[in-house]
Amino acid sequence: MFYEIRALRDTGAISALSVEALDESDATSKAAQLGYVVLSVRHQKRWAGVWPGRRRVRFPLVLFSQELLALLDAGLTLVEAIETLAEKEHHPEIKKVLEGVIARLREGHPLSFALQQYPAHFPELYVASVRASERTGGLSESLTRFVVYQSQVDVVRRKLISASIYPALLIVVGMLVSMFLLVYVVPKFSRVYEDVGANLPFLSQMLLAWGRAVEAHGMTILFGATLVIGGAVYGLTRPAVRRRLVEKLWQMPSLREHLHVYQLARFYRTLGMLQRGGIPILRALDMAAGLLSPGHQEQLARATSDVREGQSMSQAMDRHGLTTPVAVRMLRVGERSGRMGEMMERIASFYDEEISRWVEWFTRLIEPLLMAVIGIIIGGIVVLMYFPIFELAGSIQ
Repeated sequence: MFYEIRALRDTGAISALSVEALDESDATSKAAQLGYVVLSVRHQKRWAGVWPGRRRVRFPLVLFSQELLALLDAGLTLVEAIETLAEKEHHPEIKKVLEGVIARLREGHPLSFALQQYPAHFPELYVASVRASERTGGLSESLTRFVVYQSQVDVVRRKLISASIYPALLIVVGMLVSMFLLVYVVPKFSRVYEDVGANLPFLSQMLLAWGRAVEAHGMTILFGATLVIGGAVYGLTRPAVRRRLVEKLWQMPSLREHLHVYQLARFYRTLGMLQRGGIPILRALDMAAGLLSPGHQEQLARATSDVREGQSMSQAMDRHGLTTPVAVRMLRVGERSGRMGEMMERIASFYDEEISRWVEWFTRLIEPLLMAVIGIIIGGIVVLMYFPIFELAGSIQ
């Protein structure tokens, strides 16, 4: 859910924010983490998840970073570079965000402050990286680091999406064919076999009874199916429903280990980027906590407490189940060499390779299984429909 927040900055200016959060207290907490003093919180109704035509435009953060980096390397000042990006932008909402950033830069505020005014478009990780680069004068290096980081994250996401496309198509096509047989073909056969039903197997009788029911109450069944499908689609757009589905996936032993590795990969890659950008480890741990599931966030909170008390990173993470044997050894190497950021990124790369291997194996296994299941279902419906013909052929002989 989205919440509209009116908040006060340390400069005395009142700002309006739009924050996605679980409830009002979570929205208040997120605004406080960004350095705001919250004055009021109000639930903001958004229908983008239900009406696609009113979907909020997503800010092209990676493209913005790449273009800004190219313009800065070409010798333009920061204001000139962002003005150039605003001039070429055709979408009104994105153009408005860029103009707001330019206005704050002209007022003398740093870039991190200007970006922080638009938390819905510039995530906390991005703002923190820019803020750290302002202390060292390495904005180009920070932008390069973020582009590389986001590209690596997108590679893993694209692999998962591409691996799920073919199974999803198989399921959709199988359902459509099955629905066509059950809704259109079976009712036609049920009229032909009305006088033969008593001599048919039980499953054939049930199938033909379904055909007669569809023929007699077709509109009622269509209306009910529409309500069910619409309710399912609406439910999948709700954050609470998606969280429940993720919790169910975590309860499956065959998926739990791989989901654990996937989350650790994102977590360590983000920590590595923040560390190499100069963010202190405790601050980086707090910022990356949102990438983990609620159960892992509790483990991370305990590990962070141990680090604050003086324990090493490798000990704290290993003690609370946020590593694997390989990751522990690499963290220890990073602690001895002082290259924690680099080692964390290597851990993430190791996890990414493990996820890629598992996705490839799972795809090769699930595709033939789905084809077999769909073939059995469709073939079963066809065979049950043709049982009366077999019966008639047998009686003629």
